Amino acid sequence: MPPKFKRHLNDDEVTGSVKSERRNLLEEDSDEEEDFFLRGPSAPRFGPRNDKIRHVQNQVDEVIDVMQENITKVIERGERLDDLQDKSESLSDNATAFSNRAKQLRRQMWWRGCKV
Repeated sequence: MPPKFKRHLNDDEVTGSVKSERRNLLEEDSDEEEDFFLRGPSAPRFGPRNDKIRHVQNQVDEVIDVMQENITKVIERGERLDDLQDKSESLSDNATAFSNRAKQLRRQMWWRGCKV
């Protein structure tokens, strides 16, 4: 940096200028947009909107919870239906085997009765 532009500032000059600049900006009449950028959002102006957003977010969270429960119940129901189908197929196979065995036994008993 060239020597003619080099200037050493002390801390008082820097902090004092920042404070005075800010005070001048805040004390002057300014519109709402400038106040927003200097002071940040004010609570009354954005409070109801945030409440609405929070309310909608809570409703969305509730719907998500209900849908997750419904999906879990559907999966459990599907598993129960699969188990029921397996049991009914097994029962049907056992019934067919019982019927076939009963026919064989009846024939055997009929022949035994004929021989006697």
